[in-house]
Amino acid sequence: MSDIPTLYIVPTPIGNLADITQRALDTLRRVDLVAAEDTRHTGILLKHYQISVSSFPLHDHNEQQKAEVLIAKIKEGKSVALVSDAGTPLISDPGYHLVTRCREAGVKVVPLPGPCAAITALSAAGLPTDRFAFEGFLPAKSKGRDDRLQAVIEDTRTLVFYESPRRVQDTVEAIARILGERQVVVCRELTKTFESIHGLPASEMLVWLGEDENRCRGEIVLVVAGASKTEEDLPAEAIRTLGLLVAELPLKKAAALTAEIHGVKKNALYKYGLDHHQKE
Repeated sequence: MSDIPTLYIVPTPIGNLADITQRALDTLRRVDLVAAEDTRHTGILLKHYQISVSSFPLHDHNEQQKAEVLIAKIKEGKSVALVSDAGTPLISDPGYHLVTRCREAGVKVVPLPGPCAAITALSAAGLPTDRFAFEGFLPAKSKGRDDRLQAVIEDTRTLVFYESPRRVQDTVEAIARILGERQVVVCRELTKTFESIHGLPASEMLVWLGEDENRCRGEIVLVVAGASKTEEDLPAEAIRTLGLLVAELPLKKAAALTAEIHGVKKNALYKYGLDHHQKE
């Protein structure tokens, strides 16, 4: 560990307390202060490994104000470890403002590799991993969620989302409605006692989730197949128009009108409609 006062980015376990590196433990033992998303939660980890170090709360609501306090402490000669409740800090967790301000202020920032729920889920989902997009949490409101999904409708990369138990069914329904019958893998409670990884086409996944309320409990990562080549060739606006028209018209008529409006091939739209809307 460097003798230069430093901000260390320290990943912590996403469930199983054994999933922490030796370097992370050594760093936590040697720093002067731990900046934690929830000091009580982090306290459980520190107690488990018999680490005695002062902690400082740094979360979404106080980060911008407290970043300057931490930078001042580092400039006074103290080293700080930044941790989140679970996984790698900044990945859908607090820390972005602090790291940005540290770099602007010339404070040394050292990242440690370690656990990340998105990567853990992706590695076991059985979907392509050569190109993927991490989308974090979708907006809580339905319009924002639908708009975000519309924005990635042509993306051929595997998509990775975080989701809360109370919203996961609504999100899968939106995926089925907007992205179509993509393969969806629900990765739940990763590394914990009730870990489960289950994949189905979107509409079937919605049914599966509704069959047992336990399937929606815990920390959830959704891994979704990217657009196929056929979908990639169709503009997002054309797909949206087709979806609106097919709700009121036969698929052939809806495809013909959409083709005329957007100047795309009617046959490609018709095939897309068969695959996603299944309405003649």
